[in-house]
Amino acid sequence: MIEVKSLRKYFKTKGGMLHAVDDVSFSVQNGETLGLVGESGCGKSTLGRTMIRLLDATSGSVFYNGVNIMGLSRREMKQMRKKIQIVFQDPYSSLNPRMSVNELIAEPLVVNSVYSNSSDMRKRVLELMDTVGLARRLERTYPHELDGGRRQRIGIARALALNPEFIVLDEPVSALDVCIQAQILNLLKGLQRDFGYTYVFISHNLSVVNYVSTHIAVMYLGKIVEMASGREIFKKPAHPYTKALISAIPLPVVDAKSDRIILEGDVPSPVNPPTGCRFAGRCRFSVDRCSHESPEPVNFGSENHFVACFNASSQD
Repeated sequence: MIEVKSLRKYFKTKGGMLHAVDDVSFSVQNGETLGLVGESGCGKSTLGRTMIRLLDATSGSVFYNGVNIMGLSRREMKQMRKKIQIVFQDPYSSLNPRMSVNELIAEPLVVNSVYSNSSDMRKRVLELMDTVGLARRLERTYPHELDGGRRQRIGIARALALNPEFIVLDEPVSALDVCIQAQILNLLKGLQRDFGYTYVFISHNLSVVNYVSTHIAVMYLGKIVEMASGREIFKKPAHPYTKALISAIPLPVVDAKSDRIILEGDVPSPVNPPTGCRFAGRCRFSVDRCSHESPEPVNFGSENHFVACFNASSQD
């Protein structure tokens, strides 16, 4: 359904061009979930927003069912947005505090002139509230009167209003407590099962990503360094950065022994990224070649396991 080719997004700063997303390519099959994971500042959210044209790409292409959305006109893109939606990270700042729950969920329907009379629109709003688990008695309430979980359900209902096919989920549970996180994750999985949605799920939490994702892409400083199925990533991580991320997952066992990998050094500046591998300065397997050449993703172990590392096969 989605094919991203050599996508780049640079921002102009006083110090130079900030390479937020730098030559990223991947694809997402219909009905699947691609989990995009990495530490804060690696470019995950920028990638998600650029691929649906909330941000203009510096270069590259994004094909949706064979159509390059980067080449669409403003009018054509408005029609395309009915099929492509996003759920934002903060369920409070992404909602207009002056609008009620009914008005917030109805807004996409109003903007796109879906219904000609208010009764049909209200029926659709109530249907969406039922779908995402919002009690109908909350129809006239405002965002500040609700908790984070209910606010995020409003955001999900807005994203579903126009019956999309592809949804970018930009850290949809990171601002919620653990119990509410579980409810929202199960809701998203249930919606995908019932309606066949295709997701890109952005998070810095590998455990959450593994729970909801078909495949996982690990991102570091604007580039994808490893991509495979969730099972493959956890069973046979190949890139040293992926191994460090997995080792940092807390174990729910008292006094459990952890083989935690401590990364040394600082993350390079995205304004002046290294010429070679961007992880070389923090990698214990780095060799001279890593400082001068940028590794390209290659197959590792299985056909759909890609790793951008010169020494992946020789690591312990």
